[in-house]
Amino acid sequence: MVQRVAIIGGGVGGLASIKCCLDEGLEPTCFERSEDIGGLWRYTDSTDGGRVTVYRSVITNTSKEMSCFSDFPFPEDFPNYLPHSLLLEYFRMYAQHFDLLQHIRFKTTVVSVRKRPDFAASGQWEVITETDGVQESHIFDAVMVCTGHYQEPYLPLASFPGKPCFSSQTCFKGRYLHSQEYKDAEAFREKRVLVVGIGNTGGDLSVELSRVAAKVFVSTRSSTWLFSRVSDHGFPLDMVNTTRFKHFLDWLLPSALMKWIKFRKFNSWFNHANYGLASTKSSYFKVIINEELPFCLLSGTVVLKPSVKEFTESSAVFEDGTKENIDVVLFATGYISPFPFLEESVRSLFDNNQTGARTHVFPLQHSGFSESRAFVFCGAGNRGRKTQFDFLCLFYVPLRNPTERENLKINFMSYTDDIASCAGVKPSVLRLLLTDPRLALAIFFGPCTPYQYRLVGRGKWSGAREAILTQWQRTLKPLRTRVVDDSSDSSSGWCWRCLLALPAALMVGFLFSKYPRMGWSSQAGSQL
Repeated sequence: MVQRVAIIGGGVGGLASIKCCLDEGLEPTCFERSEDIGGLWRYTDSTDGGRVTVYRSVITNTSKEMSCFSDFPFPEDFPNYLPHSLLLEYFRMYAQHFDLLQHIRFKTTVVSVRKRPDFAASGQWEVITETDGVQESHIFDAVMVCTGHYQEPYLPLASFPGKPCFSSQTCFKGRYLHSQEYKDAEAFREKRVLVVGIGNTGGDLSVELSRVAAKVFVSTRSSTWLFSRVSDHGFPLDMVNTTRFKHFLDWLLPSALMKWIKFRKFNSWFNHANYGLASTKSSYFKVIINEELPFCLLSGTVVLKPSVKEFTESSAVFEDGTKENIDVVLFATGYISPFPFLEESVRSLFDNNQTGARTHVFPLQHSGFSESRAFVFCGAGNRGRKTQFDFLCLFYVPLRNPTERENLKINFMSYTDDIASCAGVKPSVLRLLLTDPRLALAIFFGPCTPYQYRLVGRGKWSGAREAILTQWQRTLKPLRTRVVDDSSDSSSGWCWRCLLALPAALMVGFLFSKYPRMGWSSQAGSQL
């Protein structure tokens, strides 16, 4: 009997989940509360209904090669970093190519997800939905929650006395809003704006506001290191930094040395301490992607400030005793993910043991969506066995306070390899080095793109090898709109580097085989 899977949310995670279920012969039904796919990335001017979308000017901070579906590369002429319109176009292409839309019920809200009374025996879930005011009950063998973590804005008004006024004595009479409500900068023209929070959103909005506002202040309580999306030799940052070779060095070298190397790399662009952003002595820090903020700070259009102590009627008083007149306060303070439709027994499982809930929760990462595949493989693999297909999968850990997010950050490649191992789709560098050296070198020294997880095992894609070997061509293609003469022979240089790298790769393969805790062995990928 075909198992039925409920998928909540028609964004990027939902689309990947539908496709993975279909690949394994399951019967998915996706419930999307809006009228279209795309989730967060489907921009609208309206904030009605509480739907969260990106702001008008947003550009992705991960490159197309690192962000694509693992068996569906972006068109080669798409830019490396994408506006929301092109990203949504790509999602539509994916949905059309794999015929996914027929499995989505639009304008349908999930009201509740509950275990059936006979759950211990059947492992089934009751899902109640609502369409045009009419509720309907459904029975599913599994549920995949793909609503993301941008659900309910987190406004830390309680951090200031006398909420909703910011002071117990007087109320702040200016405007305040969460970044969820921000669409463009026009409404802030000639205003003195305070941005609270300096994550990726806070940094982006500060830069954009600086072009029209009279002054922009950014309040932050933590050390923040900045990276540019444009990395060595002009290549995308994540393609240069996210490699198995660098991951191996992280494992091999002492953590103190790696920290020193990273801080030195951060400061090679500009000295962060001079800008008041971060110190090498910081024990707690975060990294954001923003190539324009340093110039805004240098030109004075953005001013960095410490934490806010309190607000008066028309100003903000900071922890260092300074005071600034403010017209608008913009909170870029993140989101909470309450998942109100889940029954309390399920929510409490994650609330009470967040870090230990990874056996039940797959945080959504840019990993070729191997989380969807791992979930589906584990469930579909149980068909015909006594083990039940009684899964509920959430694509993000529900946090009550966004600051807790730091406690749950994990190493990207360690995590994706763990998930790939579970699904039996992790490639073996050592095996490939013996059978396909060119591919092995590209996998080990090149970017860890999602295609790597389509080389072996269930869901293997015949185009994965070619996609990996041509990923740099797709990276350069949109830049080659004007051809210049370059007489240097880069291809021969690459051949020599490969030859020099081969002994090193052999040594690395030997080390991996001796240290299974790295997750690499000669048996990896033997599920073919």
